[in-house]
Amino acid sequence: MRRRNLLRLMAASLLPWCLSATPAQMQAVIKERFGGRVPRPGKVRLDIPPLVENGNVVPMTVSVDSPMTAQDRVLRVHVFNEKNPQPQVITVSFGPAVSKAMFSTRIKLADSQKVTAIAEMADGSLWSGDIPVVVTIAACVEETP
Repeated sequence: MRRRNLLRLMAASLLPWCLSATPAQMQAVIKERFGGRVPRPGKVRLDIPPLVENGNVVPMTVSVDSPMTAQDRVLRVHVFNEKNPQPQVITVSFGPAVSKAMFSTRIKLADSQKVTAIAEMADGSLWSGDIPVVVTIAACVEETP
């Protein structure tokens, strides 16, 4: 096999690892996840640096303004992104003993994009928050089947 053909083959095998979703695909996943229910903006706060040097390790804190009572509490928070291979990043569930709807983690971002968090409340309502993040060194995120 010629070197040029070998390099093409190697590049083609790596391509799926760096493919990214689109904002339209993120919206389709959100619509499918919530059965067409539209989240209202508010109550959800995403704390991510607006400028990230390395997309491989992006700190993120999500908090939801809720008294966490039996009638008014957060059941789950879903985080989505526009340009990673998988639009859904994480889902965090909160049990009845939780006094504050908040969590912190680190995520990968394949490119500059908008990150959206949606909170599912006990009364069935949905609330959302989003933040644009500029990534200077993009991460290649592995796509899992």
